[in-house]
Amino acid sequence: MLLVAPISAAAQDYNSFHEIETKYIFGNFTVGSATGIEGEKAFEMDSEADLGKRAGRYGVTQTELEFEYTPTQYMQVEAGPTVSCYSISGVPDLADRNSCRVNGFEADFRFLLIDRNPSPFAVTLSVEPEWHSLDETSGLAVANYGLETKIEADTELIKNRLFLAFNLLYEPETTNTYGVGWSSESTFGASSALALQVIPNVVVGADLWYLTHYEGVGLNSFTGDALYLGPTFFWNIAPKVLLSAAYEFQIAGHEPGVIPALDLSDFSRQRARLLLEFEF
Repeated sequence: MLLVAPISAAAQDYNSFHEIETKYIFGNFTVGSATGIEGEKAFEMDSEADLGKRAGRYGVTQTELEFEYTPTQYMQVEAGPTVSCYSISGVPDLADRNSCRVNGFEADFRFLLIDRNPSPFAVTLSVEPEWHSLDETSGLAVANYGLETKIEADTELIKNRLFLAFNLLYEPETTNTYGVGWSSESTFGASSALALQVIPNVVVGADLWYLTHYEGVGLNSFTGDALYLGPTFFWNIAPKVLLSAAYEFQIAGHEPGVIPALDLSDFSRQRARLLLEFEF
């Protein structure tokens, strides 16, 4: 379907390579700089899955149901509730859990700092305040507050065909676990992604992310790191419908004092992302 349907759609209406918005062409772990067209509105279903720990069965998904609005070409706003699902069994230090629940609210404010032309790069600042009522890893009842901040940059290596993106991430969080008290943590990361428009409106590529985790909101005490690599896919199904996907494997990592390699306490063994967007 992924090969035949895009070719059929391209034959009907998209018969040449044209300019493409870069926001989701890198699979959505790495985000492009595009902020959309002024006045544009859309509904998004954005699901992220974390899969695999050191032992047992572990699968957790978080789905954001967001309304997206672009008031000006230099700013974009997204907001909506999140739904989390947990399938956990036999994982050390985590209680078995099999449930789905509404889990808080997220918003995203994106500001275009540098536009492409005359600059070769476009750069966007993303600020995403978050509140969750369930721990994202274990599903325990908590009050969690976070502020994910990203610098999203991209450039065209070959006009309308080959694109390169870079992201920088800093996310401080504070959590009140009922009966335990408050704790804080932070994540810092950097990514690079390459995307090629292989046929009109279909883009494939690869994404590389390096993430580090710390105790304390100021990157105070290092607890582990992870290097993820995997393929990405983007399909502009119709003029107002798109799909973006990525699947990544932790190919390297380190958790102090733990052997074998990989950090499977702070991060998962694999992670995946799937986004559907409908403009109106």
